[in-house]
Amino acid sequence: MIQWHNRQMEIVIRRATLADAAIVAGFNTAMALETEHLHLDRHRTQLGVESLLAEPARGFYILAECGGVIAGQLMITYEWSDWRNGNFWWIQSVYVRPDCRGQGVYRQLYRWVLDQAREAGNVCGIRLYVEKDNQRAQQVYERMGMQRTPYQVFEVDFVLQRS
Repeated sequence: MIQWHNRQMEIVIRRATLADAAIVAGFNTAMALETEHLHLDRHRTQLGVESLLAEPARGFYILAECGGVIAGQLMITYEWSDWRNGNFWWIQSVYVRPDCRGQGVYRQLYRWVLDQAREAGNVCGIRLYVEKDNQRAQQVYERMGMQRTPYQVFEVDFVLQRS
């Protein structure tokens, strides 16, 4: 557990545990609705969160707590890069409660990820993808020093149906 102080509040960053699965799943469903207008199946989402938390090889969640209240989260998953002989850490499932936005919560989550990735020794970089119309998030990521890439994401999704 790492603590940071900013002007407004103390932010404690910690890894999520199975006991946090319900709040993480709730944040995930809120994020999907807010950013992509998707209504996730809450039960499936809860099982997905529990599955990741039970299997660390898949990744991990970190949480930001402010005054004992979980204010934000993000998930890290791994992608092996043969070009770099290391793992990219993918930032996913980013969510900060609306009443906690603009107070440095994401900044502290991101800082924790950078610190841990550098210390891990086998991490070659940090990546994320963002919904193409989420301009606010894109601006935040650029302010954190992340750069746009020339890649676009393609997928075949067997679960979620998009219009």
